[in-house]
Amino acid sequence: MSLFPTASDKHALEEGTTLSPRFDANGLVTVVATEADTGAVLMVAHMNAEALQRSVETGEAWYWSRSRQELWHKGATSGQIQTIVEMRVDCDQDALWIKVKVGGDGGCCHTGRCSCFYRVLPLRGEADRSLIVCD
Repeated sequence: MSLFPTASDKHALEEGTTLSPRFDANGLVTVVATEADTGAVLMVAHMNAEALQRSVETGEAWYWSRSRQELWHKGATSGQIQTIVEMRVDCDQDALWIKVKVGGDGGCCHTGRCSCFYRVLPLRGEADRSLIVCD
């Protein structure tokens, strides 16, 4: 039994009020997590149907770890629980955006940084293509 209904047609998918996520061939939907107050992008992860259901029910972010092949309650071991302030689904329901407040030390990345996006890629023919690490 599916945790989420399938949209009856394109109009229902794009304009309807029923959550009908379109999971990919691996059963996953992409999730962008941002900090609720600042809007800073924290991470991109994936949810399967169970992770999405738990996130909706608990108000805390649950993901599917592709590397470990297991459900992952963000912050369960680090204390960096992501409390969901708002959750949005995109127009064709194949991506989610969650605005979160991060518990613990406020970090998000397994490297100890506040965001997984801590390197800048130089653009437009800049001679040095080295990634620039920022705070």
